Amino acid sequence: MNGKKRSWTGVIAVSVAVALSLTACAPGAGSAPAESSGPVSKDVAGAGDVTLTVWDQNTDEGITDAQEKLNAAFSAKYPNVKIDRVTQSFADLKTTLKLALSGDNPPDVVQANQGYPDMGAFVEGGLIRSLNDYDGLYDWSSYYPESLLKINSFSADGKTWQGDNLFGISQTGEVVGIYYNKKILSQLGVEAPTSLDDLEKSMAASKAAGILPMAYGDIEKSPGIHLFGVVQAAIAGSDAVNELVTGAGGAWTDDATVEAAKTIQDWSSKGYITEGANGVSRDDALAQFEAGQAAFYIVGTWKQAAISEAMGDDAGFTTLTPKGADSPVTTGGEGLAWAVTTGSKNPDVAAAYIDFINNAEAAKTFIDENSLPSVIPADYTPKPGLETDVFDTYGSVTSSGGLVPYLDYSTPTFYDTLTSAVQQLTDKQVTPQAFTEILQKDYSGFVGSK
Repeated sequence: MNGKKRSWTGVIAVSVAVALSLTACAPGAGSAPAESSGPVSKDVAGAGDVTLTVWDQNTDEGITDAQEKLNAAFSAKYPNVKIDRVTQSFADLKTTLKLALSGDNPPDVVQANQGYPDMGAFVEGGLIRSLNDYDGLYDWSSYYPESLLKINSFSADGKTWQGDNLFGISQTGEVVGIYYNKKILSQLGVEAPTSLDDLEKSMAASKAAGILPMAYGDIEKSPGIHLFGVVQAAIAGSDAVNELVTGAGGAWTDDATVEAAKTIQDWSSKGYITEGANGVSRDDALAQFEAGQAAFYIVGTWKQAAISEAMGDDAGFTTLTPKGADSPVTTGGEGLAWAVTTGSKNPDVAAAYIDFINNAEAAKTFIDENSLPSVIPADYTPKPGLETDVFDTYGSVTSSGGLVPYLDYSTPTFYDTLTSAVQQLTDKQVTPQAFTEILQKDYSGFVGSK
């Protein structure tokens, strides 16, 4: 890397530009902002003794360390506030959060997954509040690029994603890409792949050498979103994927999506991914990769700290450029949104907490813990090695519009539909065409009902 300081703020401001331009075409866009329930305040000390119950899924190494430091710093600044942190896995949070929010004693602050399945349902059910008024206090709109704010926004009725109401802000940037073992690739005589063709050639060489090409575990189901998202983006490109996820057009049965499904099923048939992956946990697959038993591993940048600690300079990170494109396209965006629940008795304290753990100083804490913040300080130069790979990739895909949304945002039921279908696909229980028809049925039902 060169020694120049990188200016990241302008780069990230262009993020997901295509997705945002398409939003105007989505049904129901432009709903009126939700009304505030009254005046809001930054006065935390004047709130008296408060116990703030916080639910999050920041369990990954580095990210959870940063969270603990930020919680301690907030309580030190405001000794009248006690943080009661409840941490769960992503899968467990998805399962338990709606019930908790609708109960008699909901948490004050939660991390909500974006898109229709979770955030949209919470907004529609009146379970989380609009943060437009707190944005006026804390000026998050000046700190975050519009593209990231829109991912965390809905119409007031929860029926249109990327609407006029901000319902959360996010700490971390996310890019789903391909981690690779530099030693294995050197042994095979191949470079880090930058296209799907490159990746498949490298995996064929790895298989021929008796090395597992790609570690993959999908018992939790969500890794299937990442695997399929990376391959689909590398084939279909950003415009097509953005249209599908935002509901602006296209079909899940189009040629590119069928080809992506065929590619993944071929990988399973050829032994390119871990055998019996549906019964293998993501952590076991990661451990397999970190131990040097596989050449590649697909996951997001939230695993940067863990992989860096386990592999040091032997780990690299890359994304894929579609044929005919000038820059990479892949799945990603930002970490789960921090939201204030409508049941919180201390929304001002909750909003102050959210601001504290997401601001520019918090970004430095995440960097110190080897993690990617959603907004990288403009004067920060990443450390050589994996951090440079991750930070440079984030800058590249956001500046070029190559970061497409997570596919499960598409409909209220798409998370379950897609994750189950990917398991069937890799287990060869459905054909690639039938796989896409499962997705299209869910998608058509939702879009047709709007």
